[in-house]
Amino acid sequence: QVQLVESGGGLVQPGGSLRLSCAFSGDIFSAYIMGWYRQAPGKQRELLIDSTSGGLITNYADSVKGRFTISRDNAKNTVSLQMNSLKPEDTTVYYCYAKWKFGSREAWGQGILVTVSS
Repeated sequence: QVQLVESGGGLVQPGGSLRLSCAFSGDIFSAYIMGWYRQAPGKQRELLIDSTSGGLITNYADSVKGRFTISRDNAKNTVSLQMNSLKPEDTTVYYCYAKWKFGSREAWGQGILVTVSS
């Protein structure tokens, strides 16, 4: 069973940067597309960005393009989200996800809070 554990959230000032990390375990990391989404209470999930094991990156959210980047370390089974030029509207809970390349199997992390405020 895939397990995902996020880390790195917290409070940051507007214009600042933060890096979220997600540790993957329980299956073959390279068989999964790894990505990030965010969801505020009472709002729809917003898919942000994901990456295949081969490095193919897909950006889904115009709101973070040019500011957020994804990277994965296939040797350490981790995926990171580098967030730059953060804005107050980026404040929400961020989730790491893993989507199996060969079917519909998915897993999500427990979520981590990012707060952008002065």
